[in-house]
This record gives sequence, structure tokens and C-alpha cells, in this order.
Amino acid sequence: MHSWYLSYNGQQMGPLDTAAAAAQAARNPNGHCWRAGFAEWLPIAACAELRGAGMVANGLPAATPPVFAAGGRADVVDYRIHGEDMQFVEIELDPGESAVAEAGAMMYKDAAVTMNTVFGDGTGSGGSFADKLLGAGKRLVTGESLFTTVFTHTGGGKGRVAFAAPYPGTIVPMTLSNYGGRIICQKDSFLCAARGVSIGMHFQRKVMTALFGGEGFIMQKLEGDGLVFVHAGGTIMERQLGPGERLDVDTGCVVAYTDGVNFDIQRVGSVKSMLFGGEGVFMATLTGPGKVWIQSLPFSRLAGRMLQAALQPGRDEGSVLGGLGRALGGDRSF
Repeated sequence: MHSWYLSYNGQQMGPLDTAAAAAQAARNPNGHCWRAGFAEWLPIAACAELRGAGMVANGLPAATPPVFAAGGRADVVDYRIHGEDMQFVEIELDPGESAVAEAGAMMYKDAAVTMNTVFGDGTGSGGSFADKLLGAGKRLVTGESLFTTVFTHTGGGKGRVAFAAPYPGTIVPMTLSNYGGRIICQKDSFLCAARGVSIGMHFQRKVMTALFGGEGFIMQKLEGDGLVFVHAGGTIMERQLGPGERLDVDTGCVVAYTDGVNFDIQRVGSVKSMLFGGEGVFMATLTGPGKVWIQSLPFSRLAGRMLQAALQPGRDEGSVLGGLGRALGGDRSF
């Protein structure tokens, strides 16, 4: 049972059980809510767990809950994120519950948690072989492995399994039902999820955006009502965009956005800015309404700096003597 907190104009209520929180939300949906497992405070009208039928926020009826292609509801799991720069997430499973992760992401697990490698995204054991092959093919097109690993708790009590981030950054938990049931994200950002979340493809509709948008023609589409964990490089920034509000972003810094956000590109500016500004020729434009997630250190930028340093072994930024200074300092010989 979750403990809920509600906030109205800076005045906080809680802890409340789910029934009391839902009753208060029905009386006044024009606030924000939070419970353990939420990465941030959410508008009450956007929270599927508290949103009642016909609930109205700011004069607008709440959206109809989406129907998910995967069918059914995702497993409800608890979790804890450890670390600051090199994070990992520990997921707590009840008997029979499962988590799905990218191949090679596991850090450790309890003995009662079994591993099963499957074709595709592991949304369920049903479906024909052709359906599973299609799911695996989608993952191959997005640059991921043909396989995912499903971790199922087969014992009693609580079982735990942990997944580690592949490079320095931030693990972001997202409950998809709070974002309309769908998130669009960069191809390599998905880390793990509760069983029942579908991992598909999202195609850029505009040719110029596909060619110069930084993430290519195909991005990942995460659908369902469950909890997913997305990894971003460096520090993550979350931004809620209003209708028509635009945010200009470096193309490599876009991590994810909700389904209502329009992703496009535009030129940086003048020819001088394009040639000497250091920001490339194009930048991404994200136009609301919706929520976007931005990363401070794209892996491509980190890899580029490492490659640049590797290809210039004689460069020493800390000394006017360059390679001679390193040799005198004992770092290498002539």
C-alpha cells in the first residue's frame, strides 16, 4: 500500500493511503501528487492511479486511459536507485513478478530470481513465433540486441535484482501511465522495466529531422502502464512545455519526450555560427505541449573527447612544454 502526498498552492497533505488520496483528488484535482517510486511531483489529473472517471482539471476532462498493444497491465515493482555518478537500480519483486532488461545490464540477483533470455522485448510469453520474431527484428533495427533478459522471482518473500548503468550518468524512473502510456527516447537509453512494457520503434516523419536530428531515423518507443528506467549521460533536466512553447536543444542532448511533443530541427544560425560556433549546423527544437528530458553529457560527446585525446598523444593542455613536460614529469620517456 502506497503513502501519498498531495500539494495545493504550496500546502502539503499526507501521508494518505490510496483510497483517501483518490477521494481528495476527486474533490480537488487542481494540485500535484507524489508517492515513493515517482521521480517528481505530478499533476493530479495526469496521475492514472488517482484519476477518476470524468475528473476535470482546469476545465478540461481527463484523457481516456490508452489501450496498450502489449495487453494487460505491467507488473507493479518497487525499486531503489543507488549511487550518484555511476548509478544502479535495485528492483524488488514479489513472487511471480518479473523485470525485463537489456542483455548484459544485470549487476546481481537473488538466487530465487531466475533468468530467461527471450526474443524481442519480453512483454509476454504469448503470441506466435512470427510475433516474437517481429519483436526481435524491431530491436535489431533500433540497434539493440535481438534478445532481452526476463528476471522472474520464483521463490517466496521478496526477491531482488539490480541493473547497472553502462556509463556515468543518471537513471530516470518513469511510470508510463502518468505520461499517456508512451515515451519516445533515444535508441540506447532504455535500461530495464517491469514486465508488460512494450519496447518498439518510432520513425521520424521528416527526412531532414531523420538525417540531422542526432538520433537518426529510428528512436525507441516505450509503451504500457508500468515502470521503466531510462539512462542518461551526466545530469538530467526535466522540462514541462506548454502548448506552443519551444525549447532549442543540442541534438545529442535529447533523451526522451512525451508523445505530444513535436521534435524537429533547425539551422543554428548564420554561416559564421555554423562554421565557428562549435555547435554544429543543426539544433533540435522541441515544441509542446508535453514533457522533455535533457542530458548534460551525451555519450557521443564523451566518446568524441576521448577519441580526440587518443589521436593527439603529444598534446598536453596543462603545460606549455607539451610532451617534453610529460617526459620530465615521469609520465613517459622519449
